[in-house]
Amino acid sequence: MDRTFRQRLEDRVRQAIISRHRRSGVVLFSDTTLRDGEQMPGATLEPHEKLQIALALERAGVHSLDAGFPASSEADVEAIRLMVGRVRGPVLTALCRTVRSDVDAADRALEGNPVHKRGVSLFCGTSPLHRTYKLGKSRAEILKLITETVGYAAERFRIVAFSPEDASRTELDFLCECYREAIRAGATTIGFPDTVGLLTPEKARDFIRRIQDGVPEIERALLAVHFHNDLGLAVANTLACIAEGANVVQCTVNGIGERAGNASLEEVVMALTLHQDQYGRTHRVDTRMLAPLCRLTAELTGIVLPLMKPVGGANIFATEAGIHQDGLLKNPDTYLPFRPELVGGDEIRLVLGRHSGRRAVAHRLQGLGIPHHDASVSRIVERLKLLPKGTVVDDALLQQIAAEVH
Repeated sequence: MDRTFRQRLEDRVRQAIISRHRRSGVVLFSDTTLRDGEQMPGATLEPHEKLQIALALERAGVHSLDAGFPASSEADVEAIRLMVGRVRGPVLTALCRTVRSDVDAADRALEGNPVHKRGVSLFCGTSPLHRTYKLGKSRAEILKLITETVGYAAERFRIVAFSPEDASRTELDFLCECYREAIRAGATTIGFPDTVGLLTPEKARDFIRRIQDGVPEIERALLAVHFHNDLGLAVANTLACIAEGANVVQCTVNGIGERAGNASLEEVVMALTLHQDQYGRTHRVDTRMLAPLCRLTAELTGIVLPLMKPVGGANIFATEAGIHQDGLLKNPDTYLPFRPELVGGDEIRLVLGRHSGRRAVAHRLQGLGIPHHDASVSRIVERLKLLPKGTVVDDALLQQIAAEVH
């Protein structure tokens, strides 16, 4: 087959796939735990640990994995090589600067993966701060760099993403010009990264609206968003952009990442799951895999989950408040946004303590097979209220108190 004809055919197939994704309304999750998440101080992962998380992400149903930065580290190359041939569902992508040698390093690291399951994600600083102080390049030089490197990558990969680093502090006209050049050069995804996490949902949504208006070529690519959490708004910003038409969201498990972290994959997934009526969008993530994924990532990174961390925290299905415990015993939906089984979480825990009521105490006594009546339960509740601050009421202590009040 003539090479030019084959290239045209491949381009048409690729464009058909992009158009189908854009029309489907499905939000594609691109996880960057193994690369951006690992930039969190103390979160370094060994190659075999990255493989474990990658396989868990595959089971969860993410669309693609930011597998590493081959040009920066031999450990990243080793991790990617472990994934090739083992992680078969998601697309494996490698991070690259707009440098040809980075693209070559990614090509070598991903060798052997099917062409439709391997890609590169290129980035280049575009804001005045990055142009002046980091790169020392003019607008024209940046555009030339984007065109040449994206084009070089497109000759070697069918899946090529380009993100202008520090996009949220880049002049809008230049930002759109960068996107237009990248798409013309062969980018199949363009990313909008809020690199220092300074946007609000309203400003994020406005950016996405203006980008779609200012880049006619955007119909030929998917639009991805990537938010950092420096103001605690990464998830809210991500959802705002989904509402405005973003096709791909880049997240990390547990929201890990440098500084204040990234948008949390499990939180975005659950927000979309519970509010499909609002967003009119679906996803392909299996929510039952989320809590186990959160726990695995915390264990392997050594970054302990806060007790109140949404979806994965130890306390999200636990309560000590008597009124809430009574409601949960009657119907779990009275005081839960969703049940534990929806995210593969642990069962509901009624924690006994100063704030507990008679119903929760009686429920636990019954579970332990301890005889009781209304009067004895009331006396136990009164004893609990007198316990020193921080006392953990485990089964042994409850049995001791029950024996004493009888």
